[in-house]
Amino acid sequence: MSASGTVDSGLLQNASGETSRRFWESAAATGSPVTPTAKFHEWFAECRRRNEYRVTQVAFDDLDGWSFEPDTRNLVHRSGRFYSVQGLEVSTDRRKTGRWTQPIIVQPEIGILGILVKEFDGVLHCLMQAKMEPGNVNTLQLSPTIQATYSNYTRVHGGNSIPYLERFLTPRSDRVLVDALQSEQGSWFLRKRNRNIVLETTEDVPPHPDFCWLAIGQLHELMRIDNLVNMDARTVLSCIPFAAPAGQAREHRGDPFRAALATSLDPDQQALHDRAGLLSWFTEFKARHTLSQRLIPLADLRNWTCTSKDIRHEDGKFFSVIGVDVHASNREVTRWAQPLLAPSSQGVLAFVTKNVDGVLHILVQARTGAGTYDVVEMAPTVHCAPANHDPGARPPFLDYVLTARPDQIRYDVIHSEEGGRFYHAQNRYLVVEADDDFPIDVPGDFIWVTAQQIVDLNQHGNYFNVEARSLLAALHTLW
Repeated sequence: MSASGTVDSGLLQNASGETSRRFWESAAATGSPVTPTAKFHEWFAECRRRNEYRVTQVAFDDLDGWSFEPDTRNLVHRSGRFYSVQGLEVSTDRRKTGRWTQPIIVQPEIGILGILVKEFDGVLHCLMQAKMEPGNVNTLQLSPTIQATYSNYTRVHGGNSIPYLERFLTPRSDRVLVDALQSEQGSWFLRKRNRNIVLETTEDVPPHPDFCWLAIGQLHELMRIDNLVNMDARTVLSCIPFAAPAGQAREHRGDPFRAALATSLDPDQQALHDRAGLLSWFTEFKARHTLSQRLIPLADLRNWTCTSKDIRHEDGKFFSVIGVDVHASNREVTRWAQPLLAPSSQGVLAFVTKNVDGVLHILVQARTGAGTYDVVEMAPTVHCAPANHDPGARPPFLDYVLTARPDQIRYDVIHSEEGGRFYHAQNRYLVVEADDDFPIDVPGDFIWVTAQQIVDLNQHGNYFNVEARSLLAALHTLW
């Protein structure tokens, strides 16, 4: 404390630097004295065997607890809580299709996505959960310590309490390392946000059979496996304030990409655009462009058809809304029903990167979704489902990414999106190293940023969309 009673800024910077160092050391750990990686895979397989899961698609009339409102035909829960599926009319100058209607998930609650960390043998470990979600393509995936909506953790469902929840509710004794409100999928949620939080404890934590401790380096390894680390875990991991320690770039002199990435995490390195210029570019898009979102009755949607089993677009593109009946022996409620949004095809999400004078730069775009919180967010270089686009209207850089040589592809993994709301939603996540002749000059709604600039801004909400945050988490696996 200073004499005035305020916290000295130098002390805050030192504390922040120490936290970043400890996170980096955990990311450098390829094993764990608590849960060796081989033991993790045995534990995860045992979680699958020990519990019983069943997900069955059913007609809307068979969705227990859900119904269409008589006038609006909005799909709602009898409690008036959880979420609803309503109609949305969108108008924006950021899309070629300037006005359209679609179903949207309305969930005006801020949930908690939280990871509890603790030191073992001097290395931070994350308490992770093997969690079933009804929309997961493989049912069980690795999730944060806490992954809960407000309705769930206040037990509107009348079920069991959530393990370790009390640690993430105030007042708390654990130390806060990360805490940011971050957005969910803007194409499918209306202005939805969750609290992404990392807490450190020094206390003994009672063991639970569906949870295990893993070092961040182990999680980075597991993120190279298709459909294993879920979206909620990835977004929390993306919020960790990593910064490269001194000399890290020299250690990777034999691999120019890794050396440039380590340099890109150094806040003292030169970026093509300084922080003020980057923020000005972003602010200009929010100020100059428009996004109007108006909730309408689901019955008033244009170009959408509602049948007894789904709500779908007339040309079969984009997504549909379906209903499922769920049984899960280890969830707070063992039997329930709910609607899910089911994408019609797999998406492609990619960062194109370029080595600029020894500093890796990542190409991001200003992107608007139907439910985006504030006009635009920064998104991956490529963010689309190719099947939704006509041959003559391919998004910029999509073909560059899809035709990249194997030696250019640094990361290529299929990841699932939020299995609690989306059914079998999968995207191909790519990090592509551009050739030297890839232009620095790019269209005006794209900009080059360093890894440290993303890490910096990602400590705050509504800068990067959830897909870009997943790719940031992927980028952290490549040091």
